[in-house]
Amino acid sequence: MLETSVRLLRLLSLLQSRPSWPGAELAARLEVTTRTVRNDVERLRILGYQVHSTTGIAGGYRLGAGGTLPPLLLDDEEAVAVAVSLHAAAGGTVAGIEETSVRALAKLQRMLPSRLRHRTEAVGAATVSVAAGGPVVDAAALTVIAAAVRDHERLRFDYRGHDGTASVRTAEPHRLVYTGRRWYLLAWDCDRDDWRTFRADRISPRTPNGPRFVPREPPEGGAGAHVVRGAGSRAWRYPARVRLQAPAEAVAERLTPAAGLLRTVDARTCELETGGDSLHDLAGFLGSLGVGFTVLDPPELRDHLRALAARYAAAAGPPG
Repeated sequence: MLETSVRLLRLLSLLQSRPSWPGAELAARLEVTTRTVRNDVERLRILGYQVHSTTGIAGGYRLGAGGTLPPLLLDDEEAVAVAVSLHAAAGGTVAGIEETSVRALAKLQRMLPSRLRHRTEAVGAATVSVAAGGPVVDAAALTVIAAAVRDHERLRFDYRGHDGTASVRTAEPHRLVYTGRRWYLLAWDCDRDDWRTFRADRISPRTPNGPRFVPREPPEGGAGAHVVRGAGSRAWRYPARVRLQAPAEAVAERLTPAAGLLRTVDARTCELETGGDSLHDLAGFLGSLGVGFTVLDPPELRDHLRALAARYAAAAGPPG
């Protein structure tokens, strides 16, 4: 039988791994009796952990939320994943968490055994952040928005439009979408009776939230596709739709989420909704994909490609 202290740590780790456990299953995992499990649960309660228990056929144990954060038991892979995520958060797009992430990472590094500490320190030493210097989101506002999404509560907020105009909005929040550069909120706008995409960095929530609502069916393609399509059409001066002569899976490996919306046409072709701030940049981006393509929209891009083709053909001719 395991030592009591070791067994308590294993029991705590099991309770943290899923919402509830039958007593008999915990006893089997720990190779002890159900009576020993009951005694160990009492020991955890004495140490300050809220362990709820129920009786009967469906009875068991569940770890509740305590007043303070209990020791978090992570396996090797989980510890490395958390450390890497904190490295990324330290240079991310949520305002105010950079310093917090660094402090949390320092605490985690001190707790890790040397074999894992070397692995996570190597990630930090070998990594350089090139995150875009775009707008950042207030961490407190992001938390309020996320809670409203989770609890299906109407969100009331002040919103600053792209032209600087201010308005008060009431919406049913559906999902937060992160494109790699900006945070967006997809929500049903109660005043306009339609789906709308809001830049999260322009949202100032008003508290308390509104009443609860019944979630609606998301727009076609899901939240991510709808936001990427809508955000792209507003962010780019020249939105474009292009058919690519390659499978969607092959093209997807060369694109970032912010590059546009990719759709499968058949086994050999796909369509990309994308755009650019200039026709020249857009043509260069499409050429860099390394596959044949046909421009469906806009006509100005086709004209620009014809001019480029003539220029390149002349450049490839005999000198003089």
